[in-house]
Amino acid sequence: MTTTVVMVHGIRTSATMWRAQREHLAARDVPAIAVDLPGHGTRMAETFTLDGAFATIDDAVRRAAERGRVLLAGHSMGGLLSIEYVGGEERPPVDGFIAASCTAIPRGLGLRTYRTLALGFDRLPNRGSRISEWVLDRTLPAETRADFGAGGYAYDAQDVALRALSVLDLLAALRRIEVPTWFVNGQYDQLRLNERLFASLVPHSELIVVPRTSHLVTAMRPRVFNAVLDLALATLEAAPPAS
Repeated sequence: MTTTVVMVHGIRTSATMWRAQREHLAARDVPAIAVDLPGHGTRMAETFTLDGAFATIDDAVRRAAERGRVLLAGHSMGGLLSIEYVGGEERPPVDGFIAASCTAIPRGLGLRTYRTLALGFDRLPNRGSRISEWVLDRTLPAETRADFGAGGYAYDAQDVALRALSVLDLLAALRRIEVPTWFVNGQYDQLRLNERLFASLVPHSELIVVPRTSHLVTAMRPRVFNAVLDLALATLEAAPPAS
């Protein structure tokens, strides 16, 4: 049975961040769909809303489910949205789930601090892009360096999206997830805060921490993340067909 991988990007970036993973999957003849959320990438002119984001994920998942199994992978904001989606009260047709760089609850002081920093960067010349580019130049390998910005940076959607995330009930969603799940974090990821709690709430889950890696685990260690994709695909292929 065919497994299709559906990928959901993080905040400010777009579907282009998954280029290394899409090429890896194509070489294995594994179909993949990388979406652009509202306000990002090819949909930069749209306003970000939770309803629009969930509709985007759901449409891609259901199209993929027409072919067979679905492995959903989300990074950062895309991972948080995907947790809420996979753990919804009505179970979607997802057979496996990779949640990358998204094991923190987006509420309270942590979220306020993140929003304050982001708004501060927005007030800098060129919205702080020179600092961001300097950091990416020094942390990402040449093979993935251009991928995060290839679809443009969704500066205008950032604070709207961050505010929206605060209403997610992730702990309730995590308790409802019943599919094989892999939480993947970089060693130096600032969103590792609740990783053990998240993993403890999902019965069929595994926590993978990638050494010497930042929040941008998919781009900083693309081969490691591709190996996690391979692990998840092999796990789903070995599972008995759903009754």
